[in-house]
Amino acid sequence: MFGKLLSVPLLLLIACTYAGAATVQDHSHHSHYAGQEQRRIKSLSQDDIDELSRGGGWGLAKAAELNGMPGPIHLLEMKTEIGLSTQQIEEIEALYESMRQAAIPLGEKLIELETVLNDQFADGTITDDSLARLLEEIGATRSQLRYVHLSAHLKTPLMVTAEQIDEYNRLRGYFSDDPCANIPAGHDPQMWKMHNNCP
Repeated sequence: MFGKLLSVPLLLLIACTYAGAATVQDHSHHSHYAGQEQRRIKSLSQDDIDELSRGGGWGLAKAAELNGMPGPIHLLEMKTEIGLSTQQIEEIEALYESMRQAAIPLGEKLIELETVLNDQFADGTITDDSLARLLEEIGATRSQLRYVHLSAHLKTPLMVTAEQIDEYNRLRGYFSDDPCANIPAGHDPQMWKMHNNCP
């Protein structure tokens, strides 16, 4: 009789244990994309769209930025701290405006192409041929956009001194071994972490 009484809570314990294990297992399949299915364009967040629309860098110039070739917009944002002269400011402003004017239509084209790709998957009209064609055009547009941003970074070292670049890098936090632990002042933490592949 005593053994039978013990068996009920024991069975409950076993059942709860298995249920808990099943719950953990179910969560292991939970995608980190969850919620993104609500986006208008699944491959682009609203932040991505905003940045592309205004001619922002979108992380495309990291090869230059993180190797000592600063971008024009950030130089202008830090003009006082790094001591830019009036002539330097005018030259960098002209470079930035030229870059922005070239980047905006390319960013808008990329958004448009990603919209077409998204919609063809959504309505089931995508084919192997249309997929190949769209990806080729998306790749070419992205490459052109990246060139616009990287070529602007290529020109900035000619407009500033080595000392100003050193100060720029220090203020941007690039002397830290871990960029994820040192987010420079004035930066959106979420965008900074995304661009630096932080957890």
